Amino acid sequence: MSALLAAEGLELAYGEASVCRDIAFDINPGEIVTLLGANGAGKSTTLRAVAGVLIPRAGTIRLAGQDITRLPSHARTHLGIALVLARRRVFPYLTARENLELGAFKHRHDAAKVRGLVDKMLAMFPRLRERAAQNAGTLSGGEQQMLALGRAMMSEPRLLCLDEPSLGLAPMGVQDIFRTIRTINQEGVSVLLVEQNARYALETASRGYVLQTGRIIAAGTCAALREDARVREAYLGRGVALPSPGGGG
Repeated sequence: MSALLAAEGLELAYGEASVCRDIAFDINPGEIVTLLGANGAGKSTTLRAVAGVLIPRAGTIRLAGQDITRLPSHARTHLGIALVLARRRVFPYLTARENLELGAFKHRHDAAKVRGLVDKMLAMFPRLRERAAQNAGTLSGGEQQMLALGRAMMSEPRLLCLDEPSLGLAPMGVQDIFRTIRTINQEGVSVLLVEQNARYALETASRGYVLQTGRIIAAGTCAALREDARVREAYLGRGVALPSPGGGG
């Protein structure tokens, strides 16, 4: 199977400060891949490079074989990459429906298409249907995260990049978000997931990469990573059973 996204030899920096070096990973069509690591390891920086928010200092990024390394973020959106930033960042004084409509920018000249996509998102996120006319700033944290996911899905992405989707959510909200991520994936959308909650990330994804101080130190299936001593000690705790995100406990 040819990779949907392949990154090789990435060097990422903010100004003169190098953050990541020699980063290489791939994502297959229909796959969920997670990036794990402590705060400051370079996970979000890598995600921003994939989405085009940060242009690499060196290395290549290919989408379905096409070199997109130097393309800006809006061009990558048209090619099928969507990014959901941490802390949701909805437009608080616009309604939930208006926030969704903004996500369909590339279809802005096709009103019927936009309406159809909004209807699809409201069917996928029933709570948003109930609150479609409410200002986004009045929604709960979990509802705002669902709105951010729905807005990203309005661009009909092939690859959805998620930066800390559970950040700041109550436990029930966390379960809802990961359930939703799996639903989105079942629609055929590949997912690149950056998530501080390693237990949920490893249960949701099929493969993962572990970053430490800007370098990948481990990679493999999530089942293998759960048994990796470095991962268990750093992110899971020794001898801790992993809960299922789909369960009630």
